[in-house]
Amino acid sequence: MRKCKITVLRRMYNQDFAEQFTQSAAPRCDSFEEGQEFVVENMVRPPDDFCAWAWIDLQRSIQTLLRGGNFSDTGWMKADNMLIVCCSDGIRPVVFKLERLEEE
Repeated sequence: MRKCKITVLRRMYNQDFAEQFTQSAAPRCDSFEEGQEFVVENMVRPPDDFCAWAWIDLQRSIQTLLRGGNFSDTGWMKADNMLIVCCSDGIRPVVFKLERLEEE
């Protein structure tokens, strides 16, 4: 069975946007730590303690990888089994690396 590894690459913070647009100048995302890894086998449920909003943002790409699709065909990614994505929080986005783990 294929699996997909999710690795947290970077937690960013757009302080200027936070100050300009939010009521409380929300802090950097505390749901993840850089380097943190998760492995998923299906799209039914996210890993334990995974941000629900980020899971929704990543689901389509994870599903593509789990079904054998790749992102190198269009000349985008170097590797067939990988994609770099981020959550949709414009104030404090988190960047993830998604990797399909081939069947053993």
